[in-house]
Amino acid sequence: AVYLVESGGGSVLAGGSLRLSCVVSGDRLSDYYFGWLRQAPGKESEGVATDDYWTADSVKGRFTISKANDPNGMILYLQLNDLMPEDTAVYSCGADLRESKLRRGLADYWGQGTQVTVSS
Repeated sequence: AVYLVESGGGSVLAGGSLRLSCVVSGDRLSDYYFGWLRQAPGKESEGVATDDYWTADSVKGRFTISKANDPNGMILYLQLNDLMPEDTAVYSCGADLRESKLRRGLADYWGQGTQVTVSS
């Protein structure tokens, strides 16, 4: 199993920045792809970025994914710059054996999510 715990969400004004973190632990982590997904109210989940360095067109140039080793596994980051009200959503990190699923906003393992709210 894979365990993911996010932090770093909050409320910001348009144009602001946030940095999300996801602590990843579990078994056979090298088998998995990891990424960030988001779900806005009334909308389906969508992929934001993956650790294969794919980034959704809607956030390209504004959001950056990175990762660092951790004694228990890994930490996955998402730097969010130049935030816009349409970026408001619950952001979750996910893990899946297929990177293509993460791009589609799907994952076998999810964290609990962290709320990002951007006001104009």
